[in-house]
Amino acid sequence: MTRPTRTRPQTARSARWTVGGATIISFVVLLYVCELIDQLSGHTLDRNGIRPLEVEGLWGIIFAPLLHANWEHLMANTGPALVLGFLVTLCGLARFVWATAIVWIGGGFGTWLIGNVGSACGETDHIGASGLIFGWLTFLVVFGFFTRTVWQIMVGVLVLFCYGGILLGAVPVLHMCGGASWPAHLCGALAGVAAAYLLSGPERSTRALRRAGPVRR
Repeated sequence: MTRPTRTRPQTARSARWTVGGATIISFVVLLYVCELIDQLSGHTLDRNGIRPLEVEGLWGIIFAPLLHANWEHLMANTGPALVLGFLVTLCGLARFVWATAIVWIGGGFGTWLIGNVGSACGETDHIGASGLIFGWLTFLVVFGFFTRTVWQIMVGVLVLFCYGGILLGAVPVLHMCGGASWPAHLCGALAGVAAAYLLSGPERSTRALRRAGPVRR
């Protein structure tokens, strides 16, 4: 008696899920390692966040998404990071890396520019992965509409239904010291839309060629 073998599409799908899951879990583990080091060092790492309009604060663009104020802050970000990050990996690992880089750098730089707007503090220090999470969220919501891929549109609608409410965190409001950072949320969300547009370029180009029809000589 012979056993049925997996088809190639099933194998490729399984491999993508495995790699995607391992990637995002590794990232979240890194967040917990950083927080453990921060706790043991007396929160010295938290000083490396984004400090708007300060030259030294530019380094925070690199470090801020890895840092959290406390365990509660990190745990609040863990669930959305695992779910949304994993779904982005299903768009392709290369796209995940580029989308993450665009949101990380672009959203971080935007936060550096406007991070003091609406703040009751004399100086702000923005830390946390929430800006990255907002970027992943908006990427997933709009990416399918740029690529016109049915399953990606369905993912976007589902993500909007389940997580759309947190987008209110990107609405500009007066925020008190130690509160949620709407500038990081807003800039991350805008960078996610930009990443979705840029990374959907191949599909948009293919559609444009199809609309143009065959080239006549």
